[in-house]
Amino acid sequence: MAVLEQPYLQLIQDILDHGHAKTDRTGTGTKSLFGYQMRFDLSKGFPLLTTKKVPFGLIKSELLWFLRGDTNIQYLLKHKNHIWDEWAFKNWVTSSEYTGPDMTDFGLRAQTDAKFKKEYQEQKKIFCEQIVDDDNFAKKFGNLGDVYGAQWRHWQTRSGETIDQIQDVIDAIKKTPDSRRLIVSAWNPEDVPVSALPPCHTLFQFYVVDGKLSCQLYQRSGDVFLGVPFNIASYALLTHLIAHETGLEVGEFVHTLGDAHIYSNHFEQVKEQLTRTPLDAPTLWLNPDKNNINDFEMEDIKLINYKSAPAIKAPVAV
Repeated sequence: MAVLEQPYLQLIQDILDHGHAKTDRTGTGTKSLFGYQMRFDLSKGFPLLTTKKVPFGLIKSELLWFLRGDTNIQYLLKHKNHIWDEWAFKNWVTSSEYTGPDMTDFGLRAQTDAKFKKEYQEQKKIFCEQIVDDDNFAKKFGNLGDVYGAQWRHWQTRSGETIDQIQDVIDAIKKTPDSRRLIVSAWNPEDVPVSALPPCHTLFQFYVVDGKLSCQLYQRSGDVFLGVPFNIASYALLTHLIAHETGLEVGEFVHTLGDAHIYSNHFEQVKEQLTRTPLDAPTLWLNPDKNNINDFEMEDIKLINYKSAPAIKAPVAV
């Protein structure tokens, strides 16, 4: 296997060296570059970072959640995945049914006020437990609106029908592999105002040549330290799964970023990461007995020989 993460490490360095200081929705502040592209040869290994530990189980469960067309965090929480908690939690603590301590400024305040942070964590634990244990509560507060799962698997049309973009693109890869329309879109202008978090990875396109499937993602906004490593691995996994179903080998994952940014409270973490030496990439194993992307469960997807440096913690900007 080969070292695959050099394009990502170069992205970090380029932002530190040449990034523009910008304000942002969260109030944290960033350094950012616009219009950046990375390429990963999936035939040489699976591009999960080794310069810091990245939890592959979270990547698996999130992607399977998307592929199920699910938009409720109950599935994620049952698999101990807390990636999407913050947005659903905000919906609860700002609702008329919430009776706990005031969580109005639950973003930056939770990072700077120790007493508030403790209360915040206690309320969030209560919230997550209720989502898992109470289906009615989950239906009311666990849904994030038309995020990726809805857009991928049941895009709403003007006539009231739905489009399964994932199934359509799989069928097209099998029937017309040279098509230039092998595209899945998550960006729906009508849904943006009411979505918990408008899609960051907005559109991806597949390309077939020499019996290999490649995928290019356009991501409008990328949290380079926390989010982008997950995005790289998630779309690499998606490419593998669709190649598996369509009888193709894997080619490249091409990652095109609009606003690629490092939050100001992640600068020290990325500098630490750049001091570490990357290791060989792991290998992905998919259950050979499963041939349909809809049939895959957590145990059907595994990494072989994943070795990494320790994790590096950093706050999430919400």
